[in-house]
Amino acid sequence: MNSNLQNLFKAAQKKERLGVGLMSGTSLDGLDIALCRFKGNGLSTVFELLEFKTVDYTDDLKHDIRQIFSRKMVDLEKLCILNDYIGDFHGNLVNGALKGWAVDKKTVDYIASHGQTIYHAPKRLHGQPQYPNATLQIGDADHIAVRTGVLTISDFRQKHLAAGGEGAPLALYGDYILASKAGEDRILLNIGGISNFTYLPADGDGQKVVCSDIGPGNTLIDAACKKYFDKDYDKNSAIAFTGNIDHSLLKALLAHPFFEESLPKTTGPELFNLEYVERAQQLSETKGVAPKDLMATLSAFTATVIANTLYAYNAGAKVFVSGGGARNPFIMQHLRKLLPDVLIAKTDALGIPADAKEAILFALLGNEAICGEPIRIGKNPATLMGKFSFPI
Repeated sequence: MNSNLQNLFKAAQKKERLGVGLMSGTSLDGLDIALCRFKGNGLSTVFELLEFKTVDYTDDLKHDIRQIFSRKMVDLEKLCILNDYIGDFHGNLVNGALKGWAVDKKTVDYIASHGQTIYHAPKRLHGQPQYPNATLQIGDADHIAVRTGVLTISDFRQKHLAAGGEGAPLALYGDYILASKAGEDRILLNIGGISNFTYLPADGDGQKVVCSDIGPGNTLIDAACKKYFDKDYDKNSAIAFTGNIDHSLLKALLAHPFFEESLPKTTGPELFNLEYVERAQQLSETKGVAPKDLMATLSAFTATVIANTLYAYNAGAKVFVSGGGARNPFIMQHLRKLLPDVLIAKTDALGIPADAKEAILFALLGNEAICGEPIRIGKNPATLMGKFSFPI
């Protein structure tokens, strides 16, 4: 038997596995690296987060990615180069993290890499019925595997698409496995560039689980902050708190068919971008809104679309929040104001650090790819995800 396959077979038979989860989202802020230990699989999974860090992207790398990110027309050469470059780059970042944690790479069973999303195109967005749902993440996993010498599992979203899903949100599988609790309705809310949620019923019935994108998370706030204040994000909502919500603009922002579509659904910056904001400003005749008021309004917009979606599940359900938006005080205060009777806490209360959650979930998907079995959850396909890249 091929030695790589022998090693994979041994990893699948282990009582516990050491895996590294990698996540870089649509916010383009950096790479999350989580070192995790897993015992078992599926609903019997026992998980431990051993180490975690975020490595910020440089301004130059952010600039390069933005040239091909969420654009219909891109420089194909740039796309091709960045696919390989980011794979090498992520591999080197993993090497640095493991060295800093004094972890021998020979003890690591696998790396699970989400890659860098550059375009998400479900049918509801591209509007071409003859073509399927689609998504694209770059950061070639063969490069990660060769740079690190560790088996790398990647491209998780493609199997979800191939099996009939929309490729997102994949948090569903990890949320169901790690956070379900008998006798307690829970909602796991992630506010990244795009916001999404997973509803976990108290009876544990997988067919009642709902997981869906909601709408914008930080993406519009960050884009406006960059345009008007030359900052990557509104730290501590310092700008938003100085502004006032423009309710005419807020109403126009909320007036889009996406918010009326049935769940589950997916979206991305391909829809929710500054052009979306400009159209709403035209409709509401608010093109002269002050930048600080725009920031307050966009922050309120994110909180409002989340509250409107979660309202249907708030009868006793506890909400646990993760992602960069969990550290946005304006969003969190406004969300609590809109849902006054709902207990809202960070996922840290579940033993899952909010900043590390998505990297942990991809490490879990890697564990499932090695030793799990397909699980039917809600309307999502029952399938194992991930492609295997061997180091030699």
